[in-house]
Amino acid sequence: MTEREKMEAGDWYCCLDPELNALRENARRALHAHNTSHPDSRGAMSSELRNLLGDAGQEHRIEAPFHCVYGFNIHLGSRVYFNTGCVILDTARVQIGDDCMFGPQVQIYCAQHAKDPVERARGLEYARPVRIGKNVWVGGGAIILPGVTIGDNAIIGAGAVVTKPVAADETVVGNPARPIAQDR
Repeated sequence: MTEREKMEAGDWYCCLDPELNALRENARRALHAHNTSHPDSRGAMSSELRNLLGDAGQEHRIEAPFHCVYGFNIHLGSRVYFNTGCVILDTARVQIGDDCMFGPQVQIYCAQHAKDPVERARGLEYARPVRIGKNVWVGGGAIILPGVTIGDNAIIGAGAVVTKPVAADETVVGNPARPIAQDR
């Protein structure tokens, strides 16, 4: 198996692989085009970024700067909004449903690095997918860790570190993120 195939299968792989490096370089070029477009001509998403993504519904807005690793693992529903400074480390599939909103500086991580320092120095890691349902609101500075699923209509408080699944209609806050009672 190639390192990319291992990554896609969720197995240990070497992120220092030349094929993966070329894919990251391609993503950096598309991100540069998106992040440096002139404010008067800036739309919801540059064509370079749209072409990089795995798939994307309609009516998105991804504010610059935005960063991802590969892009092709990102799958967006319609009417998704990312405020400025968001990062998606998409070494695995990141599925985001319709009508989701992300505050500034939100980070979504899929990569899990080796705990052994020798293996980590060799570039060994594995990836776990992240799934975010429909109509989810993620507050600024929140971090979503590898393998997390967030249910429809959930709210992730600003600065929360999401380490475990979040149920539909649940609000979580803190580090690690924990449920709170809903105010209605």
